[in-house]
Amino acid sequence: MNTPIDISSNKTLLILMAVACGLCAGANYYCQPLINSIQQSFDVPQSQVALTVTFAQISYALGLLFIVPMGDIVNKTKFIPILMLGAAVGLAICALSANLTMLWIGTVITGLFSVAAQVLIPLVTVAVRPDKIGQTVGFLMSGLLVGILLSTSLSGLLSNLIHWKAIYVLSAVLMLLIAAVLMRQLPHISITHMRYASIFQSMAQLLYQERRLVYRSLIGGCAFAAMSMLFSTIAMLLTAPPFSLADIWVGVITLAGVFGALSTQWVGKWADHGHNAKLTWAGCSIMAFSWLLLYIGAHSLLSYALGYGVISLGLAMVHSCNQNIIFQLNPLARSRINSIYMTAYFVGGACGSALGVYAWHHGGWPAVCLAGLGLAAAAAGFALLDQNHQRRQTLKQA
Repeated sequence: MNTPIDISSNKTLLILMAVACGLCAGANYYCQPLINSIQQSFDVPQSQVALTVTFAQISYALGLLFIVPMGDIVNKTKFIPILMLGAAVGLAICALSANLTMLWIGTVITGLFSVAAQVLIPLVTVAVRPDKIGQTVGFLMSGLLVGILLSTSLSGLLSNLIHWKAIYVLSAVLMLLIAAVLMRQLPHISITHMRYASIFQSMAQLLYQERRLVYRSLIGGCAFAAMSMLFSTIAMLLTAPPFSLADIWVGVITLAGVFGALSTQWVGKWADHGHNAKLTWAGCSIMAFSWLLLYIGAHSLLSYALGYGVISLGLAMVHSCNQNIIFQLNPLARSRINSIYMTAYFVGGACGSALGVYAWHHGGWPAVCLAGLGLAAAAAGFALLDQNHQRRQTLKQA
């Protein structure tokens, strides 16, 4: 049941929620520009350190599958701060890690509980007018994506100025502070009375009944897998010759993606006006083109930065359209729908990260680019299936 509360005009709260989304999502990406520093600190193979990115995404996917659906049956006002507290504990373990195994444990705990962002987003969809859903979700997604990008830049900066663990200390403190504020300001939303075990039965029914949820989940998973290949290989490419960049500059390069992240609110507005199909095709095409720039980027830092910005834009377009569509499918099950979609999204991301490392070690940068192009093509293929399904449904209703 929709709440009579409309928070779309409460800019302060929306900004705070966007910051919380960015902080939670960004917590899983601090290690990207730090792989070289962590390797030197713990004296382990670079490939093992690179797996930290994969573990973060796998644990995040598990949190999406088993924790996020609870957002439909518990008080989100209390639930979200509790999740953020758990993420802060994981970040503290990372900050205190004495070896790579301990860092992995902290990373897994952080990943599980940082899904608070994915409980916040369904909350806002029932706390705003229906015609504002795309725009408002886009605003929160801007915060989430900017948080991911700034997290890599900030972690690289603090690594050079202080120590690579400094970002984990700072993030844990900020996580606790924002959780305390949100506990007082989040609106109360009515919940669905359902047992926890029944959640998964209803999620299976949603997968069976909502074909568009399946297609859009596959589109999102393939698109994020392509982007995640960069997440797991950026440090390996840019810290090696001919670039030999320090951690701080690896983080700065990722700022090229801010343009794409900031586009999500604009994309959300167009999605609210029914342009999802066109925007999805545009996003997939942009992602495919980005891999040409990234391929050239093996010898040109400017081309790599442009490619990183372009692929971020394409991903933002695809992801915003996906969420605009799935949140319209069943208003009473938005946390469960978001759980299904985001689980596929981050499972795709985890597979993409692992594929990126594998391609790097078995075929170098050309193999990474070829695999990334293939994933963008796969996303376009599922978009075609979704479009054909929607056309058949329209003809049946006519």
